[in-house]
Amino acid sequence: MPRQSRSSLARFFQRRSTPGSGPRPSGNDARRQTLAHLGEFIGSRVGVEAYVEPPTAQIPSTILLVASTGEWTRRRVPDERTAFDIANQLGVPVYNVRFTGYPQRMRDWNSAQRKPK
Repeated sequence: MPRQSRSSLARFFQRRSTPGSGPRPSGNDARRQTLAHLGEFIGSRVGVEAYVEPPTAQIPSTILLVASTGEWTRRRVPDERTAFDIANQLGVPVYNVRFTGYPQRMRDWNSAQRKPK
């Protein structure tokens, strides 16, 4: 394969950055941003619970916060242990989604968001 073709093929598989996205944050900055986001979510909603999701082939472990209304947010974490530690640090009840499944209120909220208005 000619050299030019290889480089254009490589560019095809690279992730594209969005305009204004800038460089990715360092590990400590990313952790701070994640904790700030989760803390804001908890502080602005009632009855928040954390659910730890196992890693998949494409995505590492995640922590999922679900409010009593069913509204939710999800952030990647290095591993499941870290997710449990974060939830404990934030002072919210934490569950392993492998054993509990997803709460019905989250599914109901998702369905309501999909319905045309």
